[in-house]
Amino acid sequence: MAIEALYVHVPYCVAKCRYCDFDSTACRSEDELDAYAASMAACVEAFARRGSLAACRTVYFGGGTPTLLGDRLPKLVEKVRGAASKLQELTCEANPESLPRELAHALSDAGATRISLGVQSFDDEELEVLGRIHSAERAHAAIEAARAAGLDVSIDLMCGVPLQTPASWRATLENAVASGAGHISVYPLTVEEGTLFDRMCASGELGEPDEDFQAWCMGEARQVLASAGFHPYEVASYARPGKECRHNIAYWTGVSYLGLGRSAAGMFDRDTYDDLRDPLGLDAVSAEVRRVRVCQKTDALPLGVPDDPVYDCEPLTERETVAEDLMLGMRMTRGVSAELVDRARAVIGGNAVDAALSHAVNEGLAQWMGQDARSVRFCPTERGWLMGNELFGIMWDLACS
Repeated sequence: MAIEALYVHVPYCVAKCRYCDFDSTACRSEDELDAYAASMAACVEAFARRGSLAACRTVYFGGGTPTLLGDRLPKLVEKVRGAASKLQELTCEANPESLPRELAHALSDAGATRISLGVQSFDDEELEVLGRIHSAERAHAAIEAARAAGLDVSIDLMCGVPLQTPASWRATLENAVASGAGHISVYPLTVEEGTLFDRMCASGELGEPDEDFQAWCMGEARQVLASAGFHPYEVASYARPGKECRHNIAYWTGVSYLGLGRSAAGMFDRDTYDDLRDPLGLDAVSAEVRRVRVCQKTDALPLGVPDDPVYDCEPLTERETVAEDLMLGMRMTRGVSAELVDRARAVIGGNAVDAALSHAVNEGLAQWMGQDARSVRFCPTERGWLMGNELFGIMWDLACS
């Protein structure tokens, strides 16, 4: 096994949005951006020398706002392209105000294939209350700039936000479809602890999101986007044929991936973990561990037995690994294969697995689909898609039952 996906975190924004709990800060200086870009380039070079990125197929620059790096970002893209010859997809996250036409073309020339734009809404009043600093007009301009540069475009939308109405949500969906984006992700607003929205809710200045309205919005999105040729391939994501995000699919299918940058998450199968343990200064794990989830704690990544640990680690046993694969598979419209279910039966026990799957079916959360033994899969239903946490919980409970 090897690293098949790479995530590079850029923890800087122009300003913090009111709902955001990601690890990001307002950028303080050009020197700070120079230093961070240099540290990421050094990390990529170090892994390239080891051959660790030789099998990497997808890369995602996320944040924060990676495009705040300006012309440093295309240089990083080129660096990654040189280190990973098998890349099939390279995505750069952006906010509309930080993607001028020149940068979009530079990213395309450097080897980027996708832009993921944090649009959230095409209603200016909703954008303002969210703390976004772009307008609907600027969002359209950024989408057009990316498309003109030959980049695939994904846009994020948020539902259940303050001031949103059924009419404004439909208008946002219609604008998204008309924009020419090939991929649209839809997320309900969540008030996270420690955010400005959290403090506004506590003071009574802002009401909690209406879950019934959010459910209606999610259902409306599925209908509108499906009628426009988008298919739901993941619980929050819709794509035109061939425009699915391969990097996101890697997250949900048990692929080993490496995260670089402060708060970047990674996941290694046991063989990959053992291969990277010494250069990353990771601790040895017990024989029963089959997978390790990691999260970087520092900006830079000192390679070669660092003095202090730079990763928080969560080891998973084989039982936990299989349960996690079942849980993550329920995020995907295609669900999980019969082969994975058989593996789960072998590792966890047939009675426990069959009872969990039957419970999900009886609750209307999942179903068996397929015409023959080679194509049978266990898949979430639309109810399971809307009640994802309940379905995910049934699968993850197999880790300890």
